[in-house]
Amino acid sequence: MTVDEEWAGAGPAPRPGLRLEALRSLAFALLHLVAAAVGRLTVMDDTNLSLVWPAAGVAAVWFVAQRRSRLFALDVTLLAGVTMAVNMATGASAALAGFFVLANVVQAGVFAWLFGRWLPELWGGGGDEPISRLTHLWRLLSISAISTVCGALIGPTGLWLITGEYSVAATAVWLTRNTASMLLIGVAGLRIGHLLHRYWTGNPGRRRPALREAWQRTPWPRRAEYLALLVVSIAAYSIAFGLRHGLPLAFPLLTVTVWAGLRLHTSFVIVHDLMFGGLAVVFTLHGDGPFASIPSNPTRALVVQLFVGFVAVVGLAVALGRDERTRLVDDLRGARREAADQAEMLRAVVDSMTEGLAVVDADGRYLLRNPAALDLLGGVTSGTGQIRESAFYGLYRTDGTLVPSGELPYQRTLATGEPHAMDIVVRNAGVPQGRTLAVHATPMPHPINGVRYAVTVFSDVTAERRQRDELAAFAGVVAHDLNNPLTTVEGWSEELADVPGAGAAVTRIRRAAARMRNLINDLLNYTTARDGRLDLTDVDLTALIADIAAARADQAESTGAPAPRVTLGALPVVRADEALMRQLFENVVGNAIKYTAPGVTPQLMVYATADGDDIRVCVADNGIGIPAGQHEAVFDNFHRAHRTSDYAGTGLGLAICKRITQRHGGTITATDNPSGAGTVIAVTIPLATQPSRPRPVPSLTP
Repeated sequence: MTVDEEWAGAGPAPRPGLRLEALRSLAFALLHLVAAAVGRLTVMDDTNLSLVWPAAGVAAVWFVAQRRSRLFALDVTLLAGVTMAVNMATGASAALAGFFVLANVVQAGVFAWLFGRWLPELWGGGGDEPISRLTHLWRLLSISAISTVCGALIGPTGLWLITGEYSVAATAVWLTRNTASMLLIGVAGLRIGHLLHRYWTGNPGRRRPALREAWQRTPWPRRAEYLALLVVSIAAYSIAFGLRHGLPLAFPLLTVTVWAGLRLHTSFVIVHDLMFGGLAVVFTLHGDGPFASIPSNPTRALVVQLFVGFVAVVGLAVALGRDERTRLVDDLRGARREAADQAEMLRAVVDSMTEGLAVVDADGRYLLRNPAALDLLGGVTSGTGQIRESAFYGLYRTDGTLVPSGELPYQRTLATGEPHAMDIVVRNAGVPQGRTLAVHATPMPHPINGVRYAVTVFSDVTAERRQRDELAAFAGVVAHDLNNPLTTVEGWSEELADVPGAGAAVTRIRRAAARMRNLINDLLNYTTARDGRLDLTDVDLTALIADIAAARADQAESTGAPAPRVTLGALPVVRADEALMRQLFENVVGNAIKYTAPGVTPQLMVYATADGDDIRVCVADNGIGIPAGQHEAVFDNFHRAHRTSDYAGTGLGLAICKRITQRHGGTITATDNPSGAGTVIAVTIPLATQPSRPRPVPSLTP
């Protein structure tokens, strides 16, 4: 772990007090004084331009660190005063010193402003990160160059106004030396400032010297490499700059810079660039090295500053690029470990499920399955994880018929793109008596390697279904057995009708007997719809529903009620159980007529549409509708949507319809009539139950 990583979790520091801000201003002023004095010692000629100007980098860091200080005006004043004093003390005129003051203040101010706009995530820009990415380096280099240009528009211009001559060479020197200074010293200063910020805002119990702690964690071979690089660098720079050999050996020195950038800590690379870049300048000032032989002072200054800047950029680019690659590799490793942990957790959860889970394609090949899936299927799958076509003999519907090929839930789901659920009975050598599985298949949202899969979940509901069937059978037996005593009650009520004064009591007995008769008939119908064997035949829905509508019209005429108006669209011939289809549409049409407001003539429209591979038969009415939130509940057993109204019923009619459609592999839904008041009951019958040559179904709407 690096020093930067160690402190990565610390938050922004609270705003320091005025006393601390004042002390920082004075400390930066003292540091700027020393840097400016050193720079003025390198004045080359009567142009009053210095060979190096480290004060530019110090001023940039100063203004960045104090950018939000309440004493920023004091910082500007101190910078101007120090610059003015040092320039005049070293031979510059008051006018020239004034231009230099303005140039340095503008230069540092532009640097701080751009730094806050372009690098807001870094310390000094408003964030809390160190310089750690190549993008940080290139933006900082751009900020340094733009700031230097702003300063060059003032400093060399002032020199021109005073001397009467504009020196392009002097401007080039200004640009190169200040850019190099702001980049190299700026990077070092911002790095140190970030470390100090982390030190003072971190855990007080952990405030140990960061460099010492990092050095103690460094293994001995790497410590030896640090020392070896320092020795090699000193020797190489001494040979290149200290010996008079006349050979251009300066730029080969970049090899030690690349060595440091590739292998050692970024903070060390910054110090290395700063130290040995300064060493090259010192040798050049003393007339030693390959740059000292350049006769022109501006050219010599330009070349040495280019060398220092090139060293800084190369070293930082290599080091920061290496850091980014290291972080990327660490992130990838971490992501892989996290993904592996999540996959292991998911595998453990899936394997511990008591419900079967399988991800399967249209050909029956598994992508994923858990042990419960194999146990519940009981040998229906092959050893390769593929569902065997020859094993379909063991898959039955709950009515005892084989599940046709292509009608398994996952196959229906992949064919239609919609979820599909059904009960399947598995019979094989392992479970000869049969096991009932509730199967629910859902399509995967996206293909995997170009293959579409369905997620299938199935659970053993044998005991639950057996208990339910026993209860339903018991209800059917009880309902059948109650017919005899109920017939007796109805017979005696007719005898009592002739007894004087018994009229009101007999009427109540007859109403109660009628309600009981309806309940018994509905229970018998529900049992038949659940358990009767399907007798599939070609059913002409047009003739069937027309017959039902005619019977309802005759019934209304006999009671004096308004005769319902039923409009039939083109209806298909379906492959279904005719008795159950009649029972289904008797209930749907009967409900549509019954639940009509008093005085309103019932109006129904029956039409069919193609719904993918299914046939959808819709019955739209103009009745009182279904209350909001009950459009699904109306299909539950004994649910009555209008319990408080004067509409008789047991709450089993639509439950019987739902059971009939489920046994045919379809669905039934209720929605509000989009044409106005009323309801639309839609019955969907799968294509697999249609005759081989179905009659075309027009797309009609009510």
